[in-house]
Amino acid sequence: MYMYLGFMARRPYPRPRRALPVAADADVTEHHTLVEVARLAPRGVICLLSALRFHGLGTQLPPDVWLAIPLKGWRPTIRDLPVRFVYMSGPAFEAGVETHVLEGVSVGITNAAKTVADCFKFRNKVGLDVALEALRDYRAARGDLEELRRFAKVCRVDRVMRPYLEAIL
Repeated sequence: MYMYLGFMARRPYPRPRRALPVAADADVTEHHTLVEVARLAPRGVICLLSALRFHGLGTQLPPDVWLAIPLKGWRPTIRDLPVRFVYMSGPAFEAGVETHVLEGVSVGITNAAKTVADCFKFRNKVGLDVALEALRDYRAARGDLEELRRFAKVCRVDRVMRPYLEAIL
């Protein structure tokens, strides 16, 4: 029982998680957390470490879902899911976004080249070692460096990435 103290007393236990409807016969996949975040933040785009994991690049297993939102956009309130937000603006937010249908939900995820460029852009948040590992894996798996250079220019990290690209050639 709560006593009236003239203000709203905080609960001593966490609030139960808001239930998102899932069909009884739905196949829950390894990307279920991405689906839940996409349902709660439909304008957000899955990026950085979560997108690396989705594309099979690197060895990182992120504990949080990395979500890009517009610079002046509304930041959704997601309490019970581990979400890390990054802000992007203009072409850096809109370029390289693919829509994948996971568990019947459309999820916006950055493509592999844009994800590697974003790792260099946010290297202070994810670590330079993660960005270099993503670059090596991208080169080994896909090898399309022109697309990578195009997204590096969009993200304004072409000068940062140039020495690393020359070193792996």
